[in-house]
Amino acid sequence: MLRKSLLYLSNQQRVFRFIRGNGLAKKFASRFVAGETLPEALAAVKALNEKGITASLDLLGESVTNDREAREARDAYLEVLGRIHDQKLDANASVKLTAMGLDISEDLCVSIMHDVLTRAREVNSFVRLDMESSAYVDRTLKLFYDRLYPSFKENVGIVLQSYLYRTPDDAERSTVARCRVRLCKGAYKEPPSVAYPDKGDVDRTYIKCMQLLLDKGNYPGIATHDPAIIDATKAYARDHAISLDRFEFQMLYGVRRDLQDRLVKEGYRMRVYVPFGTQWYPYLMRRLAERPANVAFITGSVVREMLGSRKN
Repeated sequence: MLRKSLLYLSNQQRVFRFIRGNGLAKKFASRFVAGETLPEALAAVKALNEKGITASLDLLGESVTNDREAREARDAYLEVLGRIHDQKLDANASVKLTAMGLDISEDLCVSIMHDVLTRAREVNSFVRLDMESSAYVDRTLKLFYDRLYPSFKENVGIVLQSYLYRTPDDAERSTVARCRVRLCKGAYKEPPSVAYPDKGDVDRTYIKCMQLLLDKGNYPGIATHDPAIIDATKAYARDHAISLDRFEFQMLYGVRRDLQDRLVKEGYRMRVYVPFGTQWYPYLMRRLAERPANVAFITGSVVREMLGSRKN
């Protein structure tokens, strides 16, 4: 019932217009989305950089329906990469292939991504291909390995999700190819035919893949807010003499800021995923709808941070 309600609300433009004009709602959203404009997002990145945290900028907006929208998304990312370079910020970019026309034409998507990755190479930057639902995993990885990575090995990477049964094999393949991987648990609601329904299995797969990527991977991003997995990563790196410059932790903008700061103080590298854009309302609704447990997760992270700050 909650999931259906959130999905319904995400598509209601009248609700969206009302929410965008509501100061309280925008204030809540600003905790997790760095504004509606690129200058606002760049200001958020600058603030993170000043704390020793790097960033990955994501322009909100997923599946597009025509060539014009896909090319507008390309142009927006060309500007993102250019402005990061011009302002000398320590940040890269994250993109969803459905925003770049994947559902319209694979050739269109590849052409657009070549434009984006060419700009990334020109400014010595990097673009991460966000992983979407399981229906897109094969298409995303095939496009990555066959049509993008061979020409842009230093400028493009992928995301793997530990709740999918296939991920250990995908992680092994990534180490052979020496491509950069962001490892996360996964946020989409998936059927038990393709994904572990039990959190314990998801966590065990995550740790298995994390250890493989620390041993053999190319600067993996360990994307998690789970203290137990963070501790397991730190312990494995320490016990296997893996230097702290061989990997980084990654977290979402506005989530466990206390933990982000603590890891930086301990000498670990930290990157924050920074979404921005006018589509923040449907973004939040869809992310919550994909897994209603995310509601409790986001609320709990805020509460934990507040309690931690009081103790300090």
